[in-house]
Amino acid sequence: MTKIKVTAVSYLNTKPLLYGIVKSSIAQHIDLQLDIPSVCADKLQNGQADLGLVPVAVLPKLSTPQIISDFCIGSEGKVKTVCIFGECPIEEMETIYLDFHSRTSVALTKVLLKEYWQVSPRLIPAQQGYEQQIGEKSGGLVIGDRAFEMGNKYPFAYDLGEEWSLFTGLPFVFAAWVSTRPLDSSFLEGFNNAMAQGIADIPQLIYLLPAPMHGFDLQSYFTEYISYDLNDKKRKALGLFLKKLNHNLPQSLNESLFPPSQVSNF
Repeated sequence: MTKIKVTAVSYLNTKPLLYGIVKSSIAQHIDLQLDIPSVCADKLQNGQADLGLVPVAVLPKLSTPQIISDFCIGSEGKVKTVCIFGECPIEEMETIYLDFHSRTSVALTKVLLKEYWQVSPRLIPAQQGYEQQIGEKSGGLVIGDRAFEMGNKYPFAYDLGEEWSLFTGLPFVFAAWVSTRPLDSSFLEGFNNAMAQGIADIPQLIYLLPAPMHGFDLQSYFTEYISYDLNDKKRKALGLFLKKLNHNLPQSLNESLFPPSQVSNF
């Protein structure tokens, strides 16, 4: 049997989902590769992967995207690992470096700058080592585990999960499990069950993982900052976010994300 090629983000926030996969019988049917978010998106887009935990900003660029799981990487407020850092308030920033690991967070930054903060600093696609450029009037968008170490380094830190929630009153979805081709229904059921089991096993998982820094509370991070269920409010938030990006959703995405009665609301 040909294995299903799966690409997933390698950050700490995905560990419960990956733990569910490796403990499940579906692991034998999967060829799993771990990548940064932008590479996950590229692999799904160019056919190197059949299924991926990908940044949601890439969804409209895929030919036939389908969200295949009831689980995601989301937040109900603060997310802790998607932040703009700086030495001055965002209203005073003249330049913001945009993390090259990200697509969704970059798009979210642009939405918030335009519609929420209503400022227009110069945005620079960053290169490796750009964190060293943060200072004075230059801020930086930093995502993933690197953000843990920067939390206490700068006097101003804007958590984009929290800022989106303050702006819209909704949660946010950063990444979702997406396929670009039909997958067997029994596999999808097993995959969804694996996700649920991985989240249920968080109390066990935290004893197996090293903390990213001294004093870091893994239990709190997985249960208070990351929200894994792709519920109705998150689906609504995702529809709103994609609408703000001026994207027309492919029919396959509409069908997998929203019940027919809700599609017209977005």
